[in-house]
Amino acid sequence: MGMRPYEKIDAWKACHELALVVYSVTAEYPSDEKYGLTSQARRAAFSAAANIAEGCMKKGPREFRRFVDISLGSLSELSYNFMLAKDLGLLSQSDWEEVDLKLTTASKRTWGLYSWIQKRIK
Repeated sequence: MGMRPYEKIDAWKACHELALVVYSVTAEYPSDEKYGLTSQARRAAFSAAANIAEGCMKKGPREFRRFVDISLGSLSELSYNFMLAKDLGLLSQSDWEEVDLKLTTASKRTWGLYSWIQKRIK
């Protein structure tokens, strides 16, 4: 199978890398967080990448922008999730730094994609 259209998008690549890190880091959370922070973090990380993938196949830039907007919301939710996890002592400093770096990169690239789409809407 060839490359899927969304796999060419830098923002999607960054969100996918973020999702992989989120799944890895949250696997170390206590079991009593399974339905709390773990579930929420994984859902938001999945949503960030999945909405870019879905949006790139929609008709027209307005529809695509709407899905990228949802992705940005998921990234913001994830940012708070990990701030709370860090403050609760669920994350090591090295895990925090890895997540924060991936989250910053994904957010910047997704904002860049949003801006690029916005310029194409008349």
